[in-house]
Amino acid sequence: MFSSPGSFGSRKTSATAYRDVGATTALDGASPHKLVSLLYDALASELAAARGAIQRGDVAEKGRAILHAVRIVDEGLNAPLDMEAGGSLADNLRELYKYILQRLTHANLRNDAAAISECARLIDALRDGWDGIAEQAHAGAPVAA
Repeated sequence: MFSSPGSFGSRKTSATAYRDVGATTALDGASPHKLVSLLYDALASELAAARGAIQRGDVAEKGRAILHAVRIVDEGLNAPLDMEAGGSLADNLRELYKYILQRLTHANLRNDAAAISECARLIDALRDGWDGIAEQAHAGAPVAA
């Protein structure tokens, strides 16, 4: 979904193909609640990768991980917010996502692992809350995303 295209003329490795099949399988038939959970999980993983890359001084990996994290926040979490139906909750989430995007940009420009950690804590809190409404979401009750 958010993977970057492979190099021109290159073939996928078996590990990449296996990962892609696993990701596709996880998405097939997933509820909207589950899809958001998967986005939070992928975002947490990218933030951890970015933090590790900063610690190792791996500029290319840091840039890749932060770019992927930004796309998840912007395209996967922020863009689909229903501002009319979501009311103040959607407004608050939009502002929080905007703040996270600003902190990720700062972290990328300044190699600031603390900013990445701050974003990870915010996402962990959102993910915990989101997971906490799983039963309600699967029972068919309306939830704001």
